Amino acid sequence: MDDERLLTAVAEGDQTALREIFDRHAPWVAARLRRVLPAEAVEDALQETFIAVWRGSARYTASGAAGAWIWGIARRQAALWARMHGRSAASLDSGFATAGGEDPATAATRHVDLEAALAALGPGGDKEREVVRMIYVEDRPLAEVAGLLGIPAGTVKSRLHRARRLLRATLEGGS
Repeated sequence: MDDERLLTAVAEGDQTALREIFDRHAPWVAARLRRVLPAEAVEDALQETFIAVWRGSARYTASGAAGAWIWGIARRQAALWARMHGRSAASLDSGFATAGGEDPATAATRHVDLEAALAALGPGGDKEREVVRMIYVEDRPLAEVAGLLGIPAGTVKSRLHRARRLLRATLEGGS
């Protein structure tokens, strides 16, 4: 089910749909929040983000990507946390922006169909796909991924190398 349908189901009170939205978006949202918030604040901002998704899903209009809508909520939660802790919310923007001034997550979603690219790595739970998810989506260090998967760091590197080759071929249209 696509994100728009899931958000419609969330608006109707479907907690399973909320869980699916959370599973799809929480890892990359948390990774982005880690760039500007202290570690102890990320979990709080993430939780508040998905509470707001739950409460506000009926207002989602599908005029843009669901991920961008969720990211907008997360940015507001980060700004709220910053204000509550005596920090400038404007300083967050510089942490989120690239040299060109645009949020890289927003720019990337405009140019790449991430789900299609990840599908090239195999079904969910596939070895390469799992490594890519943990390294790039959850923003975990290589040593941590090796420990969580119970494999040597060299194996993680090999899987990551294979995954990048597959992703590159897919994104270049070579499937």
